[in-house]
Amino acid sequence: MSLRAQKKRQMRDRIAETAWRLFTERGFDRVTVAEVARAAQVSEATVFNYFPTKEDLFSSRFESFGERLVEAVRTRPPGDSALTAFRKRLLDSGGLLARVAAGDADALDQLRTVNGLIADSTALRSREQRALATCADALAETLGGDISARVVADALFGVHRALIEHVRERVLADDDPASLAADVRRLAAQAFSLLEGGMRDYGITGAADPVRR
Repeated sequence: MSLRAQKKRQMRDRIAETAWRLFTERGFDRVTVAEVARAAQVSEATVFNYFPTKEDLFSSRFESFGERLVEAVRTRPPGDSALTAFRKRLLDSGGLLARVAAGDADALDQLRTVNGLIADSTALRSREQRALATCADALAETLGGDISARVVADALFGVHRALIEHVRERVLADDDPASLAADVRRLAAQAFSLLEGGMRDYGITGAADPVRR
C-alpha cells in the first residue's frame, strides 16, 4: 500500500471511529455529520468524501469486518477451503464479545447500545442487510462468480447474518451476557458443521479436481 493510500485509510478510520463513539454515546439520530466533522477535526466535505451518508458512517465497522472475511478467503493458504478460511477469521475476531466474556462492562454497554440503535432504526437495519449482501457478492466473485460460488458465498454470510441476529436478540433481552461469546462459538460450530458436509472440499487451492474452486 502506498503512503498516500495509507494516509487515506488512516483518515477514513479516524472519522469512522469518531462517528462510532458519538453514535454510541448519544444515539444515531442525535448526531449530525457536522458534529462528527468537528470532533474528528476535519471539514464536513471531507467526511462526505469518505462517507456519502450518515448510515455509511455508522455501518463502516461492520462493512470493514465483512471485507476482512472476504480477504481471508481470498488469501487462504493452499489446502484450506473457503469454508475453513471464513470460519477461522470469523471465530478468531474477538472484538466486543471477547471483552464482554472477560467482564468488561463498557464493552457490554457498547454492544447493547449499538444493537439497540440498529434494532430501532429501519434505515440502519436496511443498511446492515445491504452491507452483508455486498460482501456476499464480493466473496462470490472471489470464488469465481459462477452459481456454485454464489451458493457458497450466500451460505457463509448466512451463518454470519444468523449469528449477528442471535447476538442482537440476546444482548437486548439482557440474557446472561457472560456466556454469550461461548454460546456464539458453539452455535457457529453447529452452523458450519451443517455446511461442511456439502462444502468440505470447496475452494481448496491447488486441488487436482478440475471443478472451479
